[in-house]
Amino acid sequence: MEGLVHIYTGDGKGKTTAAVGLGLRAWGRGKKVLMVQFLKGMESGELIAIDKLGEGFMVNRGKFMGKFTWDMSKKERKESEALQKRQLEYAWKQMKTDQWDMLILDEILAAIAARMVRQEDVLALIRDKPDRLELVLTGRNAPDQLVDAADYVSEIRERKHPFQRGIGARRGIED
Repeated sequence: MEGLVHIYTGDGKGKTTAAVGLGLRAWGRGKKVLMVQFLKGMESGELIAIDKLGEGFMVNRGKFMGKFTWDMSKKERKESEALQKRQLEYAWKQMKTDQWDMLILDEILAAIAARMVRQEDVLALIRDKPDRLELVLTGRNAPDQLVDAADYVSEIRERKHPFQRGIGARRGIED
C-alpha cells in the first residue's frame, strides 16, 4: 500500500486530535505509529491515552518553553529553534528506520511559521519518505508548497470557540 501525505491545518481546534485519531485507526489495524511534537511539551489527555497503547504508538514529545514564540527572549528563541531542528532530525532518522507505518509531525507547520524549521527541509522530508509511510503534518497556516505536496488537506476552521466568552481550556476537553 502506498503511503500518502496528510495535512490538518486551519485556525480551529482539533488538528492534533484529528491526527491522533488517524493514528489510532492505524494502530487498531496493527500499524506502528510515531508522533513527533514540535513547540509542545505539555501533558494532554491524548498523550496519556497514547502512553497506554504500548510500543505500537509512540510519542517523542517536544519541550514547551513556557512561553509562546512571540514572548521569547532571543536566547530562549535560539534554544527553542535548536530543539525544533533536533526534533526534525529525529523524525527524519526514525523515518529512515522503516519501522513505522505512520509518522505524525504535530505542529510542524507552526514551527515553520515561527521560522524555527525550514519549509524546504520539510519538503525534502516529504520527497524522501519511504513509499509505504503515511505522513501527517499538523498546524496552522500550511504553506502553499506543502499543500501542493500533500495528498489530503483538511482545513479545520474556527467559527465559534468558548474562549471568546472567557472560558479557558477544560481538563479532558481542550487538554
